[in-house]
Amino acid sequence: MNYLTWVTKSVNEATGKVSYNFNWDKALDSAFNLIEIIISKGLYLILLIIAMYAIIKIGNKAIDKFVTNQSNSKLSFSMDKQKAITVGAILKSILKYAVYISAAAIVIGSTFKVSAGVLSAIGFVVGIGAQSLVRDIINGFFIIFEDQYGVGDYVTIGAYSGVVENIGIRSTALRDFSGDIHNLPNGSVTEVTNHSRGDMRFIVDVEIAYEEDIDNTINIIKNTCKNFEKDNKETLRNEIEVLGVISLNASGVTIRVVGKAKPMSQWKLERDLRKDIKIALDKAGVEIPYPKTQLIKKDID
Repeated sequence: MNYLTWVTKSVNEATGKVSYNFNWDKALDSAFNLIEIIISKGLYLILLIIAMYAIIKIGNKAIDKFVTNQSNSKLSFSMDKQKAITVGAILKSILKYAVYISAAAIVIGSTFKVSAGVLSAIGFVVGIGAQSLVRDIINGFFIIFEDQYGVGDYVTIGAYSGVVENIGIRSTALRDFSGDIHNLPNGSVTEVTNHSRGDMRFIVDVEIAYEEDIDNTINIIKNTCKNFEKDNKETLRNEIEVLGVISLNASGVTIRVVGKAKPMSQWKLERDLRKDIKIALDKAGVEIPYPKTQLIKKDID
């Protein structure tokens, strides 16, 4: 827009006086053209944002339906629920990035006239900066295809341990037991310990006083474990085993109880079984040792 066309210069030949005239018609025409451009570009951006939102919303709905169908399907080639949820999270991440990148390309292409040389330079700079992003994406696909972990698994990645909340195309979200979420780039995942694959072992150690009958105490614990098994069939993987005496301590005898549980349920089973054993031993009058202080009164003549 050439603002100089709004002003015309005239010179009086007789006096040599210079005067300037403002052309209001041209100024108004330029202002209207500018407003028209702003409105058209604004409407274009609004429609583009609405289209982006609609595509992501509809795409996420379709992905959720796919996950539900896979989880409920009885076909042999269908994915299990955890695998379907993990794949669904990846697909949502891919959809989101694809929509954002496409929208950015459309805006840049329609707004700016960029030469081939500038585009090449921008592409080179972006390519260098995107090396870590490409590494994250490639490693993310390996994590999925190799089934290293999935959404809901309890894992240790580097210095962080927690439950996998989401696996994206670029990063993995891990929530630890304090509630903090750690977003770890997939490219940095070089070593993973998955604590949720297979049965999880739980251990309950019970200490009794030296004066107590060990065989009688073991029988009480075994009966308690049998009743506990009936109430926790869904989470227990096999029968609870009472190993017997594993150590002789300064204050008492330690009896160990072990079992196998469904992943992520072992801690609750430990707490509940420890409570049931304590209640059973109290009812039977079996003493559990604890620090005691004995006062001796001595008469001094």
